[in-house]
Amino acid sequence: MEEKYLKNLEDNFSKVIAKIKEETAMIRGNRPSVELLESVKVNVYDQWMTIQQLGSLSVQPPRDVLISVWDKNAVGAIVKAIEAAKIGLTVSNDGNVIRASLPVLTEERKQEFTKLVKKISESFRIQIRSHRDEVMKEVKMAGDDGDLSEDQVFKLKEKIQSKVEEANKKVEEVVDKKLKEFEG
Repeated sequence: MEEKYLKNLEDNFSKVIAKIKEETAMIRGNRPSVELLESVKVNVYDQWMTIQQLGSLSVQPPRDVLISVWDKNAVGAIVKAIEAAKIGLTVSNDGNVIRASLPVLTEERKQEFTKLVKKISESFRIQIRSHRDEVMKEVKMAGDDGDLSEDQVFKLKEKIQSKVEEANKKVEEVVDKKLKEFEG
């Protein structure tokens, strides 16, 4: 009985952690990464596809992401999609290879991105608290209905709080990792 509450909470928390990783990956750091481009949508042959579906991506240090496009006819659409995504990359076309160059971040841009990452992380912490509150209400109602004893309710609340702390720690790890990217 107790396990269902914790299982639901863990499932919700894992979705929250996956989502914050996805959202912060789209914020550029000072180093290039394929995550910046792999989910950018491109309209090719009247069909929306990601860049990852149209070619292979690789990082060429110090500041370039190379896209080896499989279909030469898709090159122009990919270039337009990258420019339209407004990620701040300079795009050049070398036949079947597209080079997306990442300019060095200014101090002002680093501060803007830092604020953005912190704002995103706070919205995910709010989601974590919301999930916690929902489960706590369910546990309290189960205790009031007699489905759980007082001891079970107390222990379950402690376990729930420890799961919340774990989730918040994971969010903090994602944030710290992203903030370190702005330095390098």
